[in-house]
Amino acid sequence: MNLLNSITVTHIDPPVTVHSEKGRVFDMADRPTFGLSLCISGQITYTMNGRRYVSEPGSAVLLPQNGSYSLYGDKEGLFPLINFRCEHFPFREIFVFPLQNPAACLKDFEALKQLFLFKGNRLQQYSTFYELLHKISAPRLPDRNPLHPAMPYIEQHLSDPELSNNVLAREMGISEVYLRKLFSAHYQTTPKQFILDLRIRKAKQLLTDTALSVTVIAGECGFSSVYHFCRAFKQKTGFTPTEYATLHKIDRI
Repeated sequence: MNLLNSITVTHIDPPVTVHSEKGRVFDMADRPTFGLSLCISGQITYTMNGRRYVSEPGSAVLLPQNGSYSLYGDKEGLFPLINFRCEHFPFREIFVFPLQNPAACLKDFEALKQLFLFKGNRLQQYSTFYELLHKISAPRLPDRNPLHPAMPYIEQHLSDPELSNNVLAREMGISEVYLRKLFSAHYQTTPKQFILDLRIRKAKQLLTDTALSVTVIAGECGFSSVYHFCRAFKQKTGFTPTEYATLHKIDRI
């Protein structure tokens, strides 16, 4: 049964990215809207009616309107969140959806965030949100990507400047040559560029969703120096980190 197939979205709040700290405790009573939460990093456990639901990378969590629950921050991380209202969804419980393509879902979230930031057309906002719902509700296929086991290691060591092709290949028990072939086949890029793209994505989130300095963010994202970070960020985005932070509003809840 496709739970999201028949809903009619009537309102979407501006998307935000929540920074959840380890050990965070929060009780929600009679939630005013539905909430769709993704996970870039970290882990949150929700408890509702005696049942536990885990939000972690590779999953999406649907939080029910009028629902009451508690949450606990198992691991510090970033959680994109869209609050919305809809019709034709009678369920009042939490649902967790394994994602077939987490990166594509995060890309849709960022696109939706930009549409709200720059006052995008309302039809575009709803179209992008429905596309995100479609991706979330798609059944997850068996993972045949041989690089899948490497993703948790990359996530855990993204802030380490020493993360390299050699380190990653050794962790996977394969040669660097084969590692590059796998990344080229499955992601159409090199391991170095793949890691750089993740670091830049993380830097964007920290620049827009926290008050951390550029120097601290450079270290958090695995750059060996603030100069290296600023140059790489400018090459990827066309903006300096300071310009990007000034241009994009800060959303924290």
